[in-house]
Amino acid sequence: MASGGVDDGCLSVEPDGEAAVACEALRLLRIEPSAVSPGKGRAGGAARCSRNVLRKRRHWERVLACKKSKRQQERERNRARRAGGTAASRDCGKAMTAFAKERLLQAKTSGPRLCVDLGVADRMTEKETSRLASQIRRLYGANRRAEKPFWLCLTEFVVGSLIYEECFRMNDGFSNYLMDTTQESYLDLFPLDAIVYLTPDSENVLEDIDPNKVYILGGLVDESIHKKLTLQRAREQSLQTARLPIREYMVKAINTKNYHSETLAINQVFDILSTYYETRSWPAALKAGVSSGKGYVLPEAEK
Repeated sequence: MASGGVDDGCLSVEPDGEAAVACEALRLLRIEPSAVSPGKGRAGGAARCSRNVLRKRRHWERVLACKKSKRQQERERNRARRAGGTAASRDCGKAMTAFAKERLLQAKTSGPRLCVDLGVADRMTEKETSRLASQIRRLYGANRRAEKPFWLCLTEFVVGSLIYEECFRMNDGFSNYLMDTTQESYLDLFPLDAIVYLTPDSENVLEDIDPNKVYILGGLVDESIHKKLTLQRAREQSLQTARLPIREYMVKAINTKNYHSETLAINQVFDILSTYYETRSWPAALKAGVSSGKGYVLPEAEK
């Protein structure tokens, strides 16, 4: 039947089957039916319109297929890149681990030795002991990364003691650390004339690091107030003592609490010793290990 007006640009006459499909396709694609030649009949026009619709549809299908193919190729390239990067990182990590192991084992035969004296660990609280276990982990990590590492040893590391339990509890892979652990005292392991006990209370200044010496650090955390404990222990054992040259190369910084301390955590002492052993520069070494919170700075830093 005929309608009284125009609907979406199509003729007012009710179209037949093929013409209706073509007209609807033109409407969806927003192509005016007037673009079709008026000289053709409705059947012929519908045929041309259908070819145009199909051509456009095939074009967009090719475009979408091309985009989909490009996305797939990009995903495959990214997967290959990530896989290659992971393999390279894994190989690099293995090489670095092997290199660090080689340096540490070389230090065992030719490098200076550093012992942490745990014979004083029973003077600490449980919290302080946990802090000491963390400092041992940081000390070991710094030594493992060092270009010229020391050979480390934990002495009087008694099985079942609190520090023993804390080291294994807090430090993943502690049993695989490349260092010596023993229940014996350093007095039973090394000649007395080779031992230097490092204590901030000593009157002697450490001027150099001798690979033939064994340096001892008291296993105490800096929260513990045990005045001259390590110095007294070293004197009772007739050992040579030394302190870091903090006063000789640094100055007291002005602070509101007027606080100045030469007592450092064992990992901070090690950072100083390690840096000096590599650079032979005490200012560089002290800068690496003495934090500003200790109240000491290098002279140029104060300016």
